Amino acid sequence: MLAGCQSDSGDDKRPASTAVVIVSGGDATSPFTAPDQACATGLAAGNTDTALREFLLGKGYAVYTSPAMAGRGQVTDQTGFGPFGVCPVTLPENMTVNSQGSIDTAGEHLARFLNWLHTDKGVNEVDLVGHSMGGLYSRAAIRVLTSTNSPVKVRSLTTLGTPWQGSYLSDFANGLVPLTDCLGDKLCETGMKGMADEVKRLMSGSGREVNQGFLMGKDGWNEFQSGVLDKIPVVLIGGKRFTGAKTSSDGPVNPAVWPNDGLVALQSALAKSITDPVLPHRRCYTFDDTHSIYVSNLAGLDWKTALTWDPQVLETVHQAIENAPKALDGPNRQGCPAA
Repeated sequence: MLAGCQSDSGDDKRPASTAVVIVSGGDATSPFTAPDQACATGLAAGNTDTALREFLLGKGYAVYTSPAMAGRGQVTDQTGFGPFGVCPVTLPENMTVNSQGSIDTAGEHLARFLNWLHTDKGVNEVDLVGHSMGGLYSRAAIRVLTSTNSPVKVRSLTTLGTPWQGSYLSDFANGLVPLTDCLGDKLCETGMKGMADEVKRLMSGSGREVNQGFLMGKDGWNEFQSGVLDKIPVVLIGGKRFTGAKTSSDGPVNPAVWPNDGLVALQSALAKSITDPVLPHRRCYTFDDTHSIYVSNLAGLDWKTALTWDPQVLETVHQAIENAPKALDGPNRQGCPAA
């Protein structure tokens, strides 16, 4: 568990009207937290957001975590892996992301939450930090905010392990890549089969959408987002913990699968094939990390090998937020793969 919430940095705090909002990803259940409000038992902000929240609070930011439920409804206390409970505030369903539902509906709910932060907390400007599909939900929310002339301004977007081009798990579930592309890797095969079962069970929503077929292409979801990020600097953070190759002479692997963080291929997390009209200004960072503490746990690794808990990643997120005001005037595509 992580507890302390006081700033130990010498940085001047930003205005109360400016905040960091952490957005969790697909199939996540995460509670709403505020700078001075968090769940009293278990992981204070859930297994995606807790370490990020703690670190950024320590840097003097006003940090909120957006509520998400794996299914419809309000967030409820959780048991099992990454539990939390006794949370001070439960927001209504229409401000809670259904992390199993469609990307665009999630964006509408997230936008409503951001507008609520404006009216209830006086927040005018936000830096969004999206983990996994939280990056896609954030992009959908930005489009809603813009199209409805919301008073909330998005200053920057940082994504961690976000499947900009889809996840190979959904690619398999939707018949776009074969199981053999796992090259016999059990973690990969289990993930693919598990996603296929979920897609069959739910029939619609995130599992059907987080793949190359839905996101990529001339008429795909990404192209529909052209222009949304025109004045917003984006930092993309990807993990490459798993390579697929047993030796250097094993031959080529499918780059839509390998290397990956256990759920998302590196080239997808770094938006390799995303066009400039969709993503005009980007900087990229790569770490030898897994997708989440859940994946690290499955692989028998320390939690600090996860993108959301690695101290180096957390510092990179901090620097992305700090650099946001001048980022559009700085170098573009730094650290990013060539298209």
